[in-house]
Amino acid sequence: MDDNPLRQQLPASIEARVKSLKQTGGRVIAVLDATGLTPDARDGLEAAVKDLLTTQPGVEEVRVAMMADRPSRTIIAVGSGKGGVGKSTLTANLAVALTRLGHKVGLVDADIYGPSQPTILGNVGERPVAHDEKLVPVSSRWGVPVLSMGHLVEAGKALAWRGPMAGNALGQLIDAHWGDAEFILVDLPPGTGDVQLSMLQKHKPAGAVIVSTPQDLALIDARRAMQLFETGGVPILGLVENMAGYACPHCGEVSDPFGQGGVESAAQALSLPFLGRIPLTIAIREAGDAGTPPAAGEGPEADAFRAIAERMLASLKGAHG
Repeated sequence: MDDNPLRQQLPASIEARVKSLKQTGGRVIAVLDATGLTPDARDGLEAAVKDLLTTQPGVEEVRVAMMADRPSRTIIAVGSGKGGVGKSTLTANLAVALTRLGHKVGLVDADIYGPSQPTILGNVGERPVAHDEKLVPVSSRWGVPVLSMGHLVEAGKALAWRGPMAGNALGQLIDAHWGDAEFILVDLPPGTGDVQLSMLQKHKPAGAVIVSTPQDLALIDARRAMQLFETGGVPILGLVENMAGYACPHCGEVSDPFGQGGVESAAQALSLPFLGRIPLTIAIREAGDAGTPPAAGEGPEADAFRAIAERMLASLKGAHG
């Protein structure tokens, strides 16, 4: 046990839960034992530690990692066959929607070469710290801890890594201090390359969600992604149709620049669940750029993401029930 003097500022009932307390400059990393606590009790413990320590001289930031004796977490992969279909936006908003439904969720941005989750979740410039040779995820305002290469590499810097390096990076992101997270959502890069293969071989997900826009070209690539997961024995939890319809902000007329209903038809043809569709709206685009996921608010966009999260949970229960 460390002998950090900050321990003396904690009540005995809280101090007994502290596994490690380390301070570097103005930042404090507290690792807590959450074994046996309810979700509300865990939230209360975390809040109490932050409130107590942030009042101490020289403390500017407190990060809390929860550790607990619990079964293996449920890993859910979110993939697509091609880029530009809104997979990262869906993953972030799914994580936020699940959190609002009462679940503990972590997010791994596995798009090693083009990470976007720091922008979508509004924590660009944050850096994870290490504890016991494992990373402690970066927090977000939306209650979703996240790890991304965008938190580890200087913004704008290109990565020229071969496959094994990308696979090792994925392992460090997944095998982190996720505390009491029930679900880890993994935002996969486009395609069916080394990162996807490493995921299947070393971190087999409990299920996969496939994202596509409605047009035929995107669906062709989405089918390749589905085949990869099916070959690896990972159940497809369902398909999501993104950018499905655009309502003119001036006249209200709805048009379909990417087609309509293609993903739902593909799901029916393949006897797979159709989880829902997300419209093509300026609000979703602006929210992603601003780091304010629509699922964190109210309105039709938040309702759409929440419905998809609920259907995904039902599909997951059916696949493993």
